[in-house]
Amino acid sequence: MIAFLTDLFVATQGWLFDSLVQPALFALGLASYVEMGFEGIEFVLIGILELAIAYSIMRPLEALWPAERWSGRKAVRVDVLYTVLNRLGVIPLAVFALLAPAFMALDGWLRFHDMIPRQLEDWLPTLDTHPLASFVIYLLILDFAEYWRHRLSHTFGWWWALHGIHHSQRQMSFWTDSRNHLLDDLIAGVWFAGLSLLIGVPPGHFIGLLVTLRLVENLSHTNTRLGFGRLGDYLIVGPRYHRWHHALDLPSGERYRHGCNFAILFPFWDAIFGTLHLEKQLPPTGIREDSAEALAARDDFWRQQKLGLVLLWRALTRPRSGSAAM
Repeated sequence: MIAFLTDLFVATQGWLFDSLVQPALFALGLASYVEMGFEGIEFVLIGILELAIAYSIMRPLEALWPAERWSGRKAVRVDVLYTVLNRLGVIPLAVFALLAPAFMALDGWLRFHDMIPRQLEDWLPTLDTHPLASFVIYLLILDFAEYWRHRLSHTFGWWWALHGIHHSQRQMSFWTDSRNHLLDDLIAGVWFAGLSLLIGVPPGHFIGLLVTLRLVENLSHTNTRLGFGRLGDYLIVGPRYHRWHHALDLPSGERYRHGCNFAILFPFWDAIFGTLHLEKQLPPTGIREDSAEALAARDDFWRQQKLGLVLLWRALTRPRSGSAAM
């Protein structure tokens, strides 16, 4: 069955490339991007599979065991748009297209000067025959980096001006994972791809690592009261754990001044760095908008993008300490 699905995936990728992408690239005079176009189709197809998995598993959880019941789902629509743009590759491919020339130039310069980034298998040769073990180690490294990227996006006022768009959703659902300002997505893409290249993540691992983290993030934003149990909630980031990160009213205390539960996959990062908070009840989510423009932008894609840039400009020209309210 797995072999059949793999063959079907490869055949579909080849058909789309030969029928649509390659002719379009040649017609536009972009023949040098043929290889990138082929890889882009793989990214889009994987995104479609992610959407199918997320919807088939997480939407029933929201319907059967919701954390909150809403009279309407209008506020969720904009998050669906964000998710489609992200998972179908529009945003990630834009990031990739912007970064690829720079990374290829850097890789060429490094190789010309005999400076080839060492992969994990170079440091630990035994992992070369244990791909699952190397995958887990790369996952730990990237999850650690994602914890700090997430935490810093709450710490610096200019970054929170962008990231606050993600937190402004009062009807949090599994779609909310992709609700990000485009510039915030660009920063996250540079962060993840740059570190992956720096530590030598093999191409075969990269997509798997990205998909693993994204599916867990989908799950952690799900509007469900279903938990992993008293112990499980501390082993992997789930809906109950992450809901406190999105709480409308954050826990008191200096260590929670910028928020809590920043971990993406493993909660022990929060435990180690003192930002873990978990209670039995499920809090309402969102942030308290302090302006009419923020309130108007809550459910509108383009207004959110504009607001993020406006708040970013204000934060850069009138810097404040700590994270700012939307």
